[in-house]
Amino acid sequence: MPYPADYGGVIDVFCRIKALHGIGIKIHLHCFEYGRREQHELNKYCIEVNYYKRNTGWKSISFRLPYIVNSRANKNLLQNLLNDDYPVLLEGIHCTYFLFTGQLKPKKILVRLHNVEFEYYYQLAKNETSFFRRLYFQNESRLLKKYEKSIAVETMLLAITHRDEEIYKIILGAANINYLSAFLPYSSVTCKEGNGNFCLYHGNLAVAENEKAATWLCENVFDELNIPFIIAGKNPTKKLEHIVQQYKNISLVNNPSEEKMNELISNAQINVLPSYNSTGIKIKLLNALFNGRHCIVNTATVYGTGLKTLCHIAETEEEFRSTVKKLFDEPFAAIEIEKRHQLLKKEFDNKINTELLMKWIY
Repeated sequence: MPYPADYGGVIDVFCRIKALHGIGIKIHLHCFEYGRREQHELNKYCIEVNYYKRNTGWKSISFRLPYIVNSRANKNLLQNLLNDDYPVLLEGIHCTYFLFTGQLKPKKILVRLHNVEFEYYYQLAKNETSFFRRLYFQNESRLLKKYEKSIAVETMLLAITHRDEEIYKIILGAANINYLSAFLPYSSVTCKEGNGNFCLYHGNLAVAENEKAATWLCENVFDELNIPFIIAGKNPTKKLEHIVQQYKNISLVNNPSEEKMNELISNAQINVLPSYNSTGIKIKLLNALFNGRHCIVNTATVYGTGLKTLCHIAETEEEFRSTVKKLFDEPFAAIEIEKRHQLLKKEFDNKINTELLMKWIY
């Protein structure tokens, strides 16, 4: 379900829908609904929107297919796709079941890759504290590597980073793959010069990896700094809330509105965004680069994205701590804004990316 556009992959999809609609493309949208309900906003950009239920639970567990794929094997979806001869853009490996079975053979098919999924699930397993969830992620990663290899030779793939493109070529044997950068809701750099008065970490806090990063920053970086630090995002756990309460300089903004989140990103002196996963691209980092001041990240956050030159890189707790202290009183300058404008406008232009996508579709 590509709306509300409140996390990375969905932002890319929704902005692409709007961009295609903007050049007159008639979109027939097929999406899985599980907990988000039907969204009338999508009717503004699509001539029809079809909703399907995921087959969640034990009945979709398979010994040969990834759960994220097998749970989307919906017969009504297949029938609707075969009712016409329009090209099909499949979003993520998740939606490729009927490509795998060969039942979409008569149609022009493209797959938009959101990650190298087997790597992504491997990293999720490493960062998961629950034994059973860790076991699930490990098994899903194993199944995904085999499955992604089989899909890699079937059709044209569109990778979201150059690193993902290379992995699909070298490790998974992709025969036909191109790079298409993320579609974004912002078209220009709006960073403020000068100083903010707090540091910020933001993300979906219900994701174990993000909670781990926020916890690490609390306990290993800002614990020794007399600098205000805000953690903001969706659905923080009670555990994270308890950790934050132990520090006078740290606060938590629970489920901020889009407007509030943008305000925090824009007004922060430093966006601090370490990651434990190097696959795909972090839309939250792009948001911070387009709209925020200084950004401190680790190598995993920017690996293969081409964004390293726009960020300050730190790896250890001491490097993060010293970089925060250095940048907290350093005004964000106009020269940095221009540097971002030059790189980001070239790489993340929705109009240029839409033209590329249309060339590949037709």
